[in-house]
Amino acid sequence: MGRLAAAPVVHTLLGVNILVFVLWTWPGVPQAFMVENFLVSGHHLAQGRMWVVVTSVLSHSLLIHLLVNMVVLVSFGEPMERLLGSLRFTVFFFVAGVVASLAHVATSSLLLGEPGLPALGASGALAGMLMLFSFSFPRARVLFFFILPVPALAAALAFIAIDIWGLTAQMGNGGLPIGHGAHLGGAAVGILYYLVRGKALRARRTELGMGLGG
Repeated sequence: MGRLAAAPVVHTLLGVNILVFVLWTWPGVPQAFMVENFLVSGHHLAQGRMWVVVTSVLSHSLLIHLLVNMVVLVSFGEPMERLLGSLRFTVFFFVAGVVASLAHVATSSLLLGEPGLPALGASGALAGMLMLFSFSFPRARVLFFFILPVPALAAALAFIAIDIWGLTAQMGNGGLPIGHGAHLGGAAVGILYYLVRGKALRARRTELGMGLGG
């Protein structure tokens, strides 16, 4: 109960993401309903489905995608919710998620020439959260790709480099079907937030005694 009480928003997000995954896989839920309401794309926004910039952030249709993102959410979200406080964490998560959704639409429409390219998943919001974590706790050790222990800031900067490379490859009709634009949009929110509130976060970290190696 201690962890639940310390990070209620993280665990609520965990439950909502699992629920939406169940909706994707439940035979009684029409796939057309999920596609129209839980995927973000330029076409959906042009149709007036503005809510998808939020609902897509809570949406996973593949189990492995859900598992990876939820492990990241719980692992890094719990200390970040404690550091920011539940209200600020909630606002930050959804702002990063919405910006990530819009970044996906912008990059798919303007750089890839595919305005109908759909996306889903919490990865963009999590990219923002990971970036903010890495600046807040730069020497904390994280497992890069769940394997190699490295300082958090080094891992975050490496992920940005990978996303820039991946987006560049997609612009040349290569790369993998990954939302690199969304990741970069979310990461930008994390960087901007730290530039604005970094001093307050460092003071809060000291007040709470949250070293985490940093």
